[in-house]
Amino acid sequence: MLTVDPDAIRRERLALQAAIGQALESEWRAILSEGAPPAAILSRKAKGGRRLRGVALAYLAATGLDDVPALAFGIFSGADGMTERQAALATLAHGDSDERIAALDIFYQRYRDNPLVLDKWFQVQAWSMRPDTVDAVKELAGHPDFTLANPNRVRALYGALTGNQAAFHQMDGAGYRLIADLVIALDPKNPQTAARMIPPLGRWKRFDEARAAMMKAELERILAQPGLSRDVTEQASKSLSG
Repeated sequence: MLTVDPDAIRRERLALQAAIGQALESEWRAILSEGAPPAAILSRKAKGGRRLRGVALAYLAATGLDDVPALAFGIFSGADGMTERQAALATLAHGDSDERIAALDIFYQRYRDNPLVLDKWFQVQAWSMRPDTVDAVKELAGHPDFTLANPNRVRALYGALTGNQAAFHQMDGAGYRLIADLVIALDPKNPQTAARMIPPLGRWKRFDEARAAMMKAELERILAQPGLSRDVTEQASKSLSG
């Protein structure tokens, strides 16, 4: 696309996933019914088998079939390793089921004292295809375990949002504002990390006029801040010029 249309990409991608999920439903279910290779087995075949189960679950979820949340939660609960547990959690995170809420709570309670794994908990919610993802990221930014002082945590939450094209580029510009707010708040504490969050706004030339105008406006707002660091000033100026 010369001009990127995030809404069309999301619509067609979801439709294709649903079509593949429906066409190969029996194959996906067969893969899941075989059981996962034990997490302790690190052969290429075992790793591939675990990864394939996550793919199968994701395609089944794309069909919207009623039994998939319970199926995903069963895999999540019975997983003996992070690959399966995280894949099931990611599948649930896209939906709107009771199992989603339960799995997120269980994962948090289990890994709240493990910083690297807890990053995945923040990340999976920022990657969600739910329509309220930007609002969810705002709420997570106020979570007791979130801090701007932890660059990994910042990247896990806000970096994941910029990689979530549907959420970051939602038409009201809320995703752009949220990232600009982050850059402004983070610059006095960690200008290097703040600067690294700017490039997604610098891709404004690839988008429609309305989105491009909003992205440029946020870059201008960043540059208008008094006492801006050299790192952020250079990156925002470069991004604004395209």
